[in-house]
Amino acid sequence: MSEIHKFLFEGLPVRGVLVRLTDAWTDILRRRAANLAPGAYPAPLQNLLGEMAAAAVLMQSSIKFDGSLVLQIFGDGPVKLAVVEVQPDFGVRATATLNGSLPDDASLSQMVNVGNTGRCAITLDPQNRQPGQQPYQGVVPLFGDAHEKLEKFSDVLQHYMLQSEQLDTLLVLAADDQVAAGLLIQRLPTMGAGNLAGTGVSNEDEIGTNEHYQRIALLAASLKREELLTLDVDTVLRRLFWQEDLRRFEPLQGAAGPHFSCTCSHERVSKMLLSLGFEEARSILLERGEIEVGCDFCGQQYRFDGVDVARMFHRTDQTPPASDAVH
Repeated sequence: MSEIHKFLFEGLPVRGVLVRLTDAWTDILRRRAANLAPGAYPAPLQNLLGEMAAAAVLMQSSIKFDGSLVLQIFGDGPVKLAVVEVQPDFGVRATATLNGSLPDDASLSQMVNVGNTGRCAITLDPQNRQPGQQPYQGVVPLFGDAHEKLEKFSDVLQHYMLQSEQLDTLLVLAADDQVAAGLLIQRLPTMGAGNLAGTGVSNEDEIGTNEHYQRIALLAASLKREELLTLDVDTVLRRLFWQEDLRRFEPLQGAAGPHFSCTCSHERVSKMLLSLGFEEARSILLERGEIEVGCDFCGQQYRFDGVDVARMFHRTDQTPPASDAVH
């Protein structure tokens, strides 16, 4: 069962979150494998997308925000785009676009940052966005301060956290075909709340200098990939922090925890077709007999025949093409 565990270090300005995605993650992979057109993800891309999924759930669980968190990476490699979206109720979905093939040991830069132009974007989209209101978005490159290519996705996000929240952050991420997991350790703000959404106060005064955070981050960094993927949460926390005084909160799991959820719908696809315009939609009908749109996230297929399109555009004066398919 997928789960989120939050904890604090008593008396210290440090917090932590540990996420394990099991059924939520395998559901994403199963749906992708069932889509025969693109097929299953190759192992390097599967693991990268799993790390992104764990990281996105970690980030959503760490902020008080009534809206979706969207984590994306894009660049000039064979992986053109990888996207994870997490809703406020921890419904999660993910997809990636691959052009060509990948070696079994492909690195992050080989997948998405060949020419060092890759980017990572974190978007916060309010659930009840008002007219004219824009989502908050932060974008960082896939390279470090010396323009060196970053080969660990956790390093990319740590760089983002330092720039955005001005808080020391350590991330340990891992994924395979069964589990996507992540551990976040973060120094708490000296004043107020973190400013991931563009609010809050500067915390630059203690960056890299808080000895309590440094000690705990050093312990967390010793966590190995195999341990994160195979050990239960109690065992991980006990092995890492057995000398620390932890205050643990009720885990979020089951209906309250991470789960696969897709927000696609017939209505949303209809709006997309409306944006194409009637003539473009009609030309597709003439060529194919129907319009078929598949959701990249869940694999759901939506089909529209000539009657559907005429009704959608309120074109009662138009006769659907003779080759229209029937639902």
